[in-house]
Amino acid sequence: GPDAWQETRVLLDAIPGHPLYNGGRIAFGPDGMLYIATGWTERRERPQDLDNLAGKILRLTQDGEVPADNPFPGSPVWSLGHRNPQGLALDDQGRLFAAEHGQSGHDEVNEIVKGGNYGWPLVQGDETGEGLRPPLAHSGRSTWAPSGLAWHEGRLLVASLRQGAVLA
Repeated sequence: GPDAWQETRVLLDAIPGHPLYNGGRIAFGPDGMLYIATGWTERRERPQDLDNLAGKILRLTQDGEVPADNPFPGSPVWSLGHRNPQGLALDDQGRLFAAEHGQSGHDEVNEIVKGGNYGWPLVQGDETGEGLRPPLAHSGRSTWAPSGLAWHEGRLLVASLRQGAVLA
């Protein structure tokens, strides 16, 4: 019926997959663009490789085209260096945030900026590197096992699979 999901076309294909590390969240921004989180697929070279869609946040038009103002001409890549982003949220000003699983802890919440490199697998947690963006917050050696992410009344809320709770 008219209320049932109907797949009408593929907007982007050839996103590498993995049994565990696929990211997979999507969100529409206030700019009308579609943001797509992809996981690293346990291949260390992929998150830093601009020619590979794994370990990225991608940005497309609603028709699946690459916007002319994306940071890397002709590429759907909006940001890179992600491990396994499991949540996307936008605040009241339209800023994009992502929550992602780290390696053995070091789960992160990041503010996603155009062309930003979030460092995976080069750095995690408090580690830094030239041109790499640190997280807004991370779980240290413990884990939140983040899932969804939401903006509500001035706060980011992270769904934690580990605690079975929502963290603010």
